[in-house]
Amino acid sequence: MANFLYRLGRLAFRRRWYVAFMWVAVMAAVGFGAAKAPSAPDDGFTMPGIESQGAFDLLDQRFPGAGADGATARLVFVAPDGQTVTAVRLRSAIEQGVADVAGGNEVARAVDPFQARAVSTDGRTAYATVSYRVKADALSDASKKALEDAVDQARQAGLTVEVGGDALATQPAAGGAAEGIGIAIAAVVLLITFGSLAAAGLPLLIAILGVGISMASILALGATFGLSETTGTLATMLGLACGIDYALFVVSRYREERAKGHAPREAAGLAAGTAGSAVVFAGLTVIIALGGLSVVGIPLLTKMGLSAAGAVAIAVLVSLTLVPALLGFWPNAVLSRKARKGKHAKESTGRWARFVLRYPLPVLLIGVAGLGAIAVPAMNLQLGMPGDEAKPTSTTERRAYDALAEGFGPGFNGPLTIVVDARGAGDAQAAVRTITEQIGATHGVVSVSPAQFNRAGDTAVFSAVPTTSPTDEQTKSLVNLIRAERGALERTTGATFEVTGMTAVNIDVAQKVQDALIPYLVVVVGLAFLLLLVVFRSLLVPIKAAFGFLLSVLAALGAVVLVFQLGHGAGLLGVEQTGPIMSMMPIFLVGIVFGLAMDYEVFLVSRVREAHVHGEPARQAIVTGFRHSARVVVAAALIMMAVFSGFVGAGESMIKMIGFGLAIAVLFDAFVVRMAIVPAVLALLGHRAWWLPRWLDRALPRVDVEGEALTREAAAPVTRPEPAPVR
Repeated sequence: MANFLYRLGRLAFRRRWYVAFMWVAVMAAVGFGAAKAPSAPDDGFTMPGIESQGAFDLLDQRFPGAGADGATARLVFVAPDGQTVTAVRLRSAIEQGVADVAGGNEVARAVDPFQARAVSTDGRTAYATVSYRVKADALSDASKKALEDAVDQARQAGLTVEVGGDALATQPAAGGAAEGIGIAIAAVVLLITFGSLAAAGLPLLIAILGVGISMASILALGATFGLSETTGTLATMLGLACGIDYALFVVSRYREERAKGHAPREAAGLAAGTAGSAVVFAGLTVIIALGGLSVVGIPLLTKMGLSAAGAVAIAVLVSLTLVPALLGFWPNAVLSRKARKGKHAKESTGRWARFVLRYPLPVLLIGVAGLGAIAVPAMNLQLGMPGDEAKPTSTTERRAYDALAEGFGPGFNGPLTIVVDARGAGDAQAAVRTITEQIGATHGVVSVSPAQFNRAGDTAVFSAVPTTSPTDEQTKSLVNLIRAERGALERTTGATFEVTGMTAVNIDVAQKVQDALIPYLVVVVGLAFLLLLVVFRSLLVPIKAAFGFLLSVLAALGAVVLVFQLGHGAGLLGVEQTGPIMSMMPIFLVGIVFGLAMDYEVFLVSRVREAHVHGEPARQAIVTGFRHSARVVVAAALIMMAVFSGFVGAGESMIKMIGFGLAIAVLFDAFVVRMAIVPAVLALLGHRAWWLPRWLDRALPRVDVEGEALTREAAAPVTRPEPAPVR
């Protein structure tokens, strides 16, 4: 591996014009393909194998054109203090507004609140639900304008009007200015680390190019493989993160080889052969983690994982070829000012590594105990999908949610939709009536709506309003209780039913993700263990890497639960409403943090093993490895923390959660696990850290990540013949 990458790096350096032209041509080709490709498909969130999804499918089949998955708008009308919505003037304004909206071409149904008895008992609040035939992202501007005009008209009559649903909901934005500050901080960190504008800008340039190629490829192949811009979200984040890290590692090693006296081309080859080997295997571990997302069984997540794996593969290829090529154009530009003047930069003495070697057991115990304590709240993790209640009070969706909860009760915002399949019943009307009465009498149900039949008269749908809010654990228990009654009712009536609606969907999704989390971790960590076993030729080092990763992820989940679920410190982040943790958060956290953690693990430990393989004692190898790699790993971690922290500045609670979770996970993994626990464990194990049974040593392929062959040939860099490749 090292010899091949060494030759590749030298070739890219020498044939830099061809390499640069090749990547420009690739970018142009995929860009042209993206521009000419058909529009990306709607990758609506589907979840095969859960009851609520099956009920939605049944609704689409039995109620064609009803817009079961179309956009909705819930107009909430609140009368001024001391008045009621039934007053003649206010009632007229409400009826006129609903009638104006109902005349839209894309409107499937808009029910007058007074006809539907959608008025609170105190008469101060009423609501009208508008159902559209198309999804929110396909809703025309004319339909949105008609809805907004109706709202303005009602407000002019003195009513307070808020709009819930997704018809007018804005897409959550990322960190905005805060994210820009994060990227600026990343650039400053790179500049401080390298002391050169060119060296600081090169990793950013490489990462941006890789992400551009990845996203253009996703758009170009969208119609063929069912990909869309949403699919590329994870690809963008990981492509940027890994692209910066990989280029950073190669450039850092190039500067190190130049400091040893190697010629530019030779230094580029050695950087590709050593740091490049670490990049390849770090990339492979990330690709394994992302491919493992298919275990979860969610089509959207599978597409996101495979797309992100492709983005990481592109980041690896760009770092191994384009970085040496660009170094060939400007071989001295990435060097520090002192190095360009022929002065040697002051080398790190490895003081932190020596400190850990002096007190390995206390450092290990403090690190494990600290992360373990932070991970404790993760035991109370509640998964769900925060809705309008988690949005800022500045949004109309949140105000509509609060008004409905105040006027009709907390469960009104999360009604359960019951779909009754009465084809097997002798008397469909009687069967549906029995099921409606039984569910209405269930403890925890406030009310049920009249059942509505399809044209064939064999399927009915009605809603049940819980006493508790959509994210309350008691609502989850109610859904499970209603489903438990199905068997007895089916035997009695001959009809069956399914529970759906957004509340039930969120409960089912959370349960499926929770059930898939352990298998996902087992697959990812197991395959990564095998790969690290080949890389480090050690049994204990991969085990240590896996346990360290699990510790950092659990601590990050604990911190997220502590802030966003339990509310400790939520005000400092601008979180106005706590609740369950987003269902996909653990999966995203595991996938992204695993990728970054393996980057840091491979780069740090490969330098330690490199020193050990080249003859240094085990403890001294730790100091040597950390002296050469710790600064770069710290810089890479700070960059990722700065970028992820930018998402904390977003207005949406979910985006805050993602940004905080990723930033805190990188903090724990890079600074506690990799910089403290890893050297402490290696120090305690000593030479035993690299123990491998002889039979396994013979069976495993040798990949020479440490570049042992390269080091033997490069022992005399000044006299080395430039054109001769390493054999």
